Amino acid sequence: MLVTAVLFWQVVLAVHIAAVIITFGVIFAYPVIYLFAAKLDPRAMPWYYRMRVLLSRRLISPGLVLVLVAGIYLASKLHQWRFNYARWGLAVIVIIGGLEGAVLARNEKKLAALAEQDIAVAGPGSVTWSGEYQALSRRVVTVDALILVLVLITVYVMTIHGI
Repeated sequence: MLVTAVLFWQVVLAVHIAAVIITFGVIFAYPVIYLFAAKLDPRAMPWYYRMRVLLSRRLISPGLVLVLVAGIYLASKLHQWRFNYARWGLAVIVIIGGLEGAVLARNEKKLAALAEQDIAVAGPGSVTWSGEYQALSRRVVTVDALILVLVLITVYVMTIHGI
């Protein structure tokens, strides 16, 4: 069957899906990058956390806004607000945005500074992370895991249109 016309909501749906992939794709790479950076070159950890801050500001935050706006448009245009999956998606975007801004962004900056301090203390020798760095790093990893689980659950919920 040849489709001769594309409706605007279909374009918005494609934008919404692309924004989800772009926004959250990088977040799924964080655990792998973290593990390799920490093992291969601990002195790269300040760069890793600074890059996360940059990606948060320039990619993730604007992407969250685009996912939110497109999702609201789609739920409104297609009269989906009565279904739990639409409200779930809205709630998850707000939660992830809050975690990203209130927890991750602040702690990533602090982790970069703590990593630099620990590297300076180590001099040319091997780096030993301070207790403060380790505790804050665990907190960030925990929030990362929560976000990843929320994204995966949301993909499932959106796919089956149910909750």
